[in-house]
Amino acid sequence: MIQWEGIMPAVTTKFTSEDELDLAMFEKNIKAQMDAGVHGIILGGSLGEASTLTKSEKETLIKATLEMVGGRIPVVMTIAEQSTKEAIFMAQQAEKAGAQGIMVLPPMRYKATDHETVVFFQSIANSTSLPMMIYNNPIDYKIEVTLDMMAELLKCDNIQAIKESTRDITNIIRLRNRFGDRLKVFTGVDTLGLESLVSGADGWVAGLVCAYPAETVAIYELVKAGRINEALEIYRWFMPLLELDIVPQLVQNIKLAEVATGIGTENVRAPRLPLQGKERERVLNIIETAMKNRPVLPEYKNIKSTV
Repeated sequence: MIQWEGIMPAVTTKFTSEDELDLAMFEKNIKAQMDAGVHGIILGGSLGEASTLTKSEKETLIKATLEMVGGRIPVVMTIAEQSTKEAIFMAQQAEKAGAQGIMVLPPMRYKATDHETVVFFQSIANSTSLPMMIYNNPIDYKIEVTLDMMAELLKCDNIQAIKESTRDITNIIRLRNRFGDRLKVFTGVDTLGLESLVSGADGWVAGLVCAYPAETVAIYELVKAGRINEALEIYRWFMPLLELDIVPQLVQNIKLAEVATGIGTENVRAPRLPLQGKERERVLNIIETAMKNRPVLPEYKNIKSTV
């Protein structure tokens, strides 16, 4: 039974210089995430360069991650496919490989109607027993899952959570008011992480956590303990880094940050290429400044929640 709460990194996929899966570096990163106290791992999302991964690579990642975490936290696979048939196949493959949950994006490349979108998600949910998170990101994927659509979707018992990325912080309140605890709400926007948690989000599907797991988990735990000022101090330091997650080159940006913290490489899979020129200098300067001023964290593990 998956607990939809806390910090769940949308982890990057590590590649060697020969463009193969780099499971050794991937394991180093997963270990750092777990040592920091993350609450789950999400594989194969946009940040994980899902569109460039083969089916066999996705299966390898699921099985390898399950072995790495050893049942201590859930492993969730992202489903981002162009057809309902393929999405159902990938969901069933994730279940067969041992994943504990799936996060499902709306149809790719086609702007489905509200009805088509609901049927798409329902079809996937009905094809698997895995608990399911809906990814609601109309900014990037041009399809919004409205509250009325969510009401229809919640007729499927295994649809249990939403990654809320509309950028409208008040939508967290609307979701909570309408659905209560029936729907677990996660923020999916790094630059709204603290605000979303304060507004009642159950968790945060995070990006910069890939490079800075302890800082991200500390913010979550401090907010849940009611220590908002301490969380805000870390968050203010974090913000220039978090802004690296809300641009098209988020993968390259975050992988550069992972290099700085020693838990990743810069290798990306084409058509992505490493950052070049002035943009590379700009990003490196943000990372360097953050590293020079990295905060000393309070003891955030095992503090008592007030929520």
